[in-house]
Amino acid sequence: MKVVFITPAGDVRRRKLYRLGNLIYGHSNSITGPLILGHILKEAGHDVSVYEELYSDIDFSKLFGADVFCLYTMTSNAPRAYRLADMLHEKTGARVLIGGMHASALPEEAARHADQVIVGEGESVIRDVVEGRRKEKIVSAPCLKNLDEAPFPDYSLLRTRCDCANVMSTRGCPFCCTFCTTSRMFRPYRERSIGSVMEELRYYKRLGFRYMNFEDDNFTANKERAKEICRRMIRENLVFRETFFFGRTDMADDEELLGLLQKAHLTRALVGIESLNQDSLDAVNKHQKISDIERCAAALARHKIRLIASIVLGIDTDSRSDLERSVQFSKKINAYQLQPAVLTPFPGTEVYRQLEKENRILTRDWSLFDMMNVTFLPKKMSPWELQKMFFRAVKQFYTFFSSFRIWKIFGAAYGLRRIAFSFVVKIGVFALSLVADFGRKTHLYRLKHHCYAGT
Repeated sequence: MKVVFITPAGDVRRRKLYRLGNLIYGHSNSITGPLILGHILKEAGHDVSVYEELYSDIDFSKLFGADVFCLYTMTSNAPRAYRLADMLHEKTGARVLIGGMHASALPEEAARHADQVIVGEGESVIRDVVEGRRKEKIVSAPCLKNLDEAPFPDYSLLRTRCDCANVMSTRGCPFCCTFCTTSRMFRPYRERSIGSVMEELRYYKRLGFRYMNFEDDNFTANKERAKEICRRMIRENLVFRETFFFGRTDMADDEELLGLLQKAHLTRALVGIESLNQDSLDAVNKHQKISDIERCAAALARHKIRLIASIVLGIDTDSRSDLERSVQFSKKINAYQLQPAVLTPFPGTEVYRQLEKENRILTRDWSLFDMMNVTFLPKKMSPWELQKMFFRAVKQFYTFFSSFRIWKIFGAAYGLRRIAFSFVVKIGVFALSLVADFGRKTHLYRLKHHCYAGT
C-alpha cells in the first residue's frame, strides 16, 4: 500500500513571515514519530512518504493516489488536520488515520474526521491498523516498554526540508509540570540504551547531518547517563557542529556534566525558567527555586552553553511586574534566546482541568492554543493585558541593539541571526497590533475589545 504521513501546520505557521522567522530562530527539523512509524511500514513492504507543512507547502493533488493518510496532531494544528482529513475523504477513496498528542487527549473529537484514531505511542499498532487487522474506531496503543525495540527515524522517507536530525534518547519526564502535555503523552519515564543512542548518531553522521537535537523532555534528568552519552560522543567522534537539548536548572550542580556538554557541542539549551515568583514555580509543580535559576544561568555562561530562557506568562500567582521581571532577568543573564509562552490549557493537562472547572477557558478554537495567544481568563489582569505582555516580552528582548551584545558574546554568525530575527519580530508585532485594532473577526480583536464573555 501507499502510505503518506503528514504533520500539518496551522494557518499562521504557513505564512511566509512565520516561516522566515522560524528558519532564522533555529534549524529546520522533523517530528520523529511519523519517521519512526513510517520506518516500520517501509520494512513491512509499504510505499511510505512523510511531509511537514511547517517549512513548505504541499501539493496534495500529487498525493491523491495514496491508500492511507496518517495525520499527526498537536493541539494548535488539530483544526488544520481535521480540514485536511475532510478534504482527503472528499477527494480520494483513501483511509485517514489521526494520531498524536491532541488526538490522544480528545480521541472522540478526532474520530469525527478520521476512519481510525490511534491513542498513545503507535509503534505497536501502526502496522495492524494500516493493514486492517485492527478495525476499531479508536485504537489504544500501549506505551513501548523497551525503547530499543523502536526503529530509528528513517529520513529517506522525508519529502520536505530538514537540516537537523532529532534524537529521542528517552521518553517522558520524571517531573510533571501542570501545563506540560508531553509528560502525559509519554509516561512513564523510560530510557534507551546508550548503545542504541550511539548507533543512531552514527546513522546521522553517515547521512551528513551537521546539526542535531536531543528531543528528550529533560536530557539531563539522569545526569550520569547524560555524562556517559557525552563521553562516548567525544570519544567516538560523534560530535555535531551544534546540538540542542532540553535541560533543567539542576544541571548547574554538576560541573563535570557541564564540561562534557560543552566538549560534546551540546551548546544550545532550553531551560524552563517559567517565573521568578516562587509561589508561581510551586503552583506549576516546577520543583525549583529562584536561586537554582540564577545559579544555572551563571554556570551555562561559564561553559559557553547558549541559554534559551523559557518563561510562562499568565500563571495565576504572577502579576504584571513578575512577568516584566522575568524578561529583564533573561536580558541580564545574556540569554541567547527568549521563548515566552502564554500559559495554555492544553487538553489532558492539569491546567486544562482546573480552568475548565472554573469556567475560565475563553475559546475552544484549538488553532489558538499555540502558546502565543491568550485563550483563558487570567486572575491578575485582563486577557488583553496578558496578550500585550507577550508582545512586549518579545519586543523588549529581541531589540536591534541587543543583537550586538549577542554578537560580542557568541560571535558574528549568531549576532547576524539575532539582527535578522529582531526585524522579523518588529514586523510581526506591528502586523498583529493592526489585526487587534481592525480585524473584527479575529481573536486578537475580540480580546482587545472585550468581546468574550467574562472579559
